[in-house]
Amino acid sequence: MNPDPARRITIKDVAREAGVSPTTVSHALNHRGQVDARTRERVEEAARKLGYRPNRHAQRLRTGEAHMIVLLSSMPFAVAGGPSRLGFMMEIAAVAAAAALDRGLALVLAPPMESGQVSLEQLDLDGALVIEPLARDPNVDYLQRRGLPMVAIGKLSGARRAVPYVDIHSAQTTVLLLDHLRGQGARNVAMILGSAQRNSYIESGAAYQAWARRHRQPGLLARADESRGEEGGYEAARALLAEHSRIDAVCVPVDAFAVGAVRAITESGQRIPQDVKVATRYDGIRARTCQPPLTAVDLHLDQIAHQAIDLLFDHLRGDASRRTVAGPLPRLIPRDSSGR
Repeated sequence: MNPDPARRITIKDVAREAGVSPTTVSHALNHRGQVDARTRERVEEAARKLGYRPNRHAQRLRTGEAHMIVLLSSMPFAVAGGPSRLGFMMEIAAVAAAAALDRGLALVLAPPMESGQVSLEQLDLDGALVIEPLARDPNVDYLQRRGLPMVAIGKLSGARRAVPYVDIHSAQTTVLLLDHLRGQGARNVAMILGSAQRNSYIESGAAYQAWARRHRQPGLLARADESRGEEGGYEAARALLAEHSRIDAVCVPVDAFAVGAVRAITESGQRIPQDVKVATRYDGIRARTCQPPLTAVDLHLDQIAHQAIDLLFDHLRGDASRRTVAGPLPRLIPRDSSGR
């Protein structure tokens, strides 16, 4: 038997392989009831052969036992955390852990990995929150193969099956930043985005190109490697400034890239904000401690974390009626980096 790897192996598959009833499989694997040793061995061999994993979250919801969920991201640590270890991911984790505990859920934080793939095989999980997943995210693929409920923070494109998500308004946030820079007098606004296929980058890039056409300015869009962190932003900004001397503002949604862009602008001999204005998306510690402090956006991550936990809890209970939740609208926080 060669089951479809995208489909979760069920107890019925094991029963068919072992030539017994699903009830016998359940009793054999859970050491309940009267199952003779030879039958138990045949069932265990069938389960191993098919790669069967018991649906623990369904069992625990029936019995009222505690549940475990994981918070993870395929973003490398240079972007998701950074040297302070207090980045985007940790801000969500702090709120999500408390919200999960209120519902009897224990939250495990899986640290970002440079490869993007988080090792989850040893965790006895019931569900997952995935932060801004890739279009073909290896963590999402793995969780779907295991049949685990999950919720994405940020829309996901390109998965085997649709994933419920909290919308973080990437396109609207981009336009908010661009309109602010233009309102401050900028007329040649460039953008630096990550090169990975994340929906936030896709939406932001499309919003920027449409905005540039609307305002009859050239589309000056550069890409940076996430694994390079601040250095990636520095390299992308340096190349942009060398090629386009009239740039007077840079919109850099990823805060790590924005800090690198500030260094490149300063090294080029230009002043911030007098010559080149800078704005970023995430109002985290990088934006606040950068010199000058960066104009950023309050994404209301505390509310988004609560919404994600609520949505995941619904799916853990078997209520899949809600597939999308709209997060709160972004709020601009102007700072010195974009002043007139």
